[in-house]
Amino acid sequence: MAYKKANILIVDDDYDMLELIQRQLQEQNFHAYKAASVVEAISILKYSSINLLITDLKMPEVNGIELLKYVKDHYPKLPKLVITGFPSLDGALQAMKSGALDYLTKPFTKEELKKAITKSLPSSLQQSKTQAKRTESISYAGIIGNSEPMEKLIDLIERVKNNRATVLIQGESGTGKELIARAIHYKGSFAAQPFIAVNCGGIPEDLLESELFGYKKGAFTGANENRQGFFQAAAGGTIFLDEIGNAPLNVQTRLLRVLQEKEVRRVGEQKSEKIEVRIVAATNSNLYKMVKSGKFREDLYYRLNVVNIETPSLRDHKSDIPLLAENFLRKYGSEYGKRVKLTEKATDLLQRYNWPGNVRELENIIQRAIILSDNEITTDQLPEHLKYSISTTNTPLKSLLETEKDYIKQVLAHTNQNKSKAAEILQIDRKTLRNKLKD
Repeated sequence: MAYKKANILIVDDDYDMLELIQRQLQEQNFHAYKAASVVEAISILKYSSINLLITDLKMPEVNGIELLKYVKDHYPKLPKLVITGFPSLDGALQAMKSGALDYLTKPFTKEELKKAITKSLPSSLQQSKTQAKRTESISYAGIIGNSEPMEKLIDLIERVKNNRATVLIQGESGTGKELIARAIHYKGSFAAQPFIAVNCGGIPEDLLESELFGYKKGAFTGANENRQGFFQAAAGGTIFLDEIGNAPLNVQTRLLRVLQEKEVRRVGEQKSEKIEVRIVAATNSNLYKMVKSGKFREDLYYRLNVVNIETPSLRDHKSDIPLLAENFLRKYGSEYGKRVKLTEKATDLLQRYNWPGNVRELENIIQRAIILSDNEITTDQLPEHLKYSISTTNTPLKSLLETEKDYIKQVLAHTNQNKSKAAEILQIDRKTLRNKLKD
């Protein structure tokens, strides 16, 4: 027997422990929500369907025993598992009296955690490993594919769409992070409320704070009136913070306050205002490495990373390429007044390529091919670099960073080193392109 992908909430003020347990749960095919405090945990419980609570006991301000008591009163059927680095007989007795089904002492092994979860999760969440897999073609809020990675992605969106838990979307450029954010919003309970998308890399650093939070008249030169920010505009709905890794440290501090206190304060204003808004952030940078190098606040990273969504690269779901290509053929064929189809050889060529630019690159190539073709796209209308397949026996494989670098060089060469045009084709802002060229 195997478990369905149950929703498990982990509560611990130790960020490294949160990361460790999340990784172990993902290996066991569970979905994890993370909270660094009891207050955050209660907020997640309020809006999410949780199947198991795993909580530490020793935490600042409100401890794990109080959380267990709260859950016992408000969610009496929710199973509870306790972990602690300070074992004591009194603590174990209190935990069991508060309804905990098991008690683990840190450090524990992966197998010990798995055994405790097996004991704690109700048998109603068990199912056969041979459960039927959906095979129909998927078109979900603009997300297209029926491969396993895409099914997992859509399943995760379904789990988070109706709650206000903060979501961090991570993945390579061109994998559709904003499309995922829009799916979370428009497929969920808050679809009638505003969806505000903000590219943190596309707004000058000295303006980002006032754009996000608004400003009071006279707060700085040019502030001739009171103005709301993006957060106020998104009240009741969702704010999507793209390229969050580009946010300067002063803005990161303000964002942390929004997540902790659920309030915003305009630049130049003394009084804060309460706000209810779901934050979905996205990045193609490795935020964890940025935390370790001091470029991103650790406490903000973990508060953004309550729910983590990794976007699959196109090379990891190549079986979806014909579906995606057909979608772009319809989209741009209609735009240009053409009915165009792909030949079998052209489709085969598309599926052999490794797509460093992901779905965005595929879309651009299909659009270009439609312009160059009459009623069908052959290999002649496809770019030359697609026709050089990699031989894994004779050619050393490149890292993702090297592949991305080569693709950026190709685009720059194609645009005669016009960085603005290259950024437009790559669908990134000039600042991100400049940073990648520096790297």
